[in-house]
Amino acid sequence: MNSSRVWRNCTINIWCRHPKTFLTQRSKEIVTAKLLTQAPQAPSRTFLNFPLVLDLDNLEADIAILGIPYGLPYRPHEMANDQSRAPDAIRQGPSYVPYTLSSYDWDLDEYLLDGRDITVVDCGNVSADLNDHQEHYRRAEQAARKILSTGATLIALGGDHGIPIPVMRALQREETITLVQIDAHIDWRDQVNGVREGYSSPIRRASEMDWFGPIMQIGIRGNGSAQAEEVQDARDCGADIITAYEMHEIGMAAVLERIPDGGPYYLTIDADGLDPTIMPGVMAQAPGGLDWLQIRQLVHGLVNKGRVLGMDLVEIAPSYDHGHITITHAERLICNFIGACVRAGYYD
Repeated sequence: MNSSRVWRNCTINIWCRHPKTFLTQRSKEIVTAKLLTQAPQAPSRTFLNFPLVLDLDNLEADIAILGIPYGLPYRPHEMANDQSRAPDAIRQGPSYVPYTLSSYDWDLDEYLLDGRDITVVDCGNVSADLNDHQEHYRRAEQAARKILSTGATLIALGGDHGIPIPVMRALQREETITLVQIDAHIDWRDQVNGVREGYSSPIRRASEMDWFGPIMQIGIRGNGSAQAEEVQDARDCGADIITAYEMHEIGMAAVLERIPDGGPYYLTIDADGLDPTIMPGVMAQAPGGLDWLQIRQLVHGLVNKGRVLGMDLVEIAPSYDHGHITITHAERLICNFIGACVRAGYYD
């Protein structure tokens, strides 16, 4: 049997019958393409049961959901952390999720997709390589580039806060992007244990990318791993750091006014940026974060200020959740983002 044919016929969820068979260059390309993403794990379900699309080379969608489960570990025991289970946990969702598409949504004052011809797909989870942790990031960047190149809005589900780094690389363009971060922490570490692309570093890495301009950091509070010099680096770079306490004092409308008009934007949301009363399922709970009304106002306000190219939701630790509180708010947040994009005329 022809070796390239053996590999070409292998699907992403099945071990190849002859794993040691010599690969031609063409068959390597086919394998690489097919291994970018894989279906959500059992019990298999996509987000809101939207169609599963793994062929990213022929993607036709307005909105694409992509799971990126694995960050780069700082320590051996972090190779598969609790956050890596979050993309599928969000997809499984609360038991009443089926009503989301079939019932009136008071968050949007209409049905989710507003009766319009909008195509939303789930592209599954970016696959990993047990022998090369960095390969997950490379595949994530490839997958994100393919999705974004079609003009689709990307919704990435993490994973820890390292996973936006390959997505932000994939956003490379001539336009200057405003980065909006919701987080309890500023994430400006240059490295931790020699790792420069882990969950403590995404905003510093973004600051080094020429296509990112203004950086808005909202909800900062408590303490994390940042040192005084990293805070100074962020300020020297021009990051607009709005602490949770300033946000509560001036209100979200005033925060939105400080975000430059027109876009484009990228929105990165660390679940610990929200108050633990609505997002208890995180590893670094910090009191005083954004409440539901504030994050909803920010999402709708930002979408209507200009084009949001995509967003991510990261750092959910499913085993820390209570009564589906975190997952319920995650589902509502994503649905509000989808509904806001539809109503802003992104796909008209």
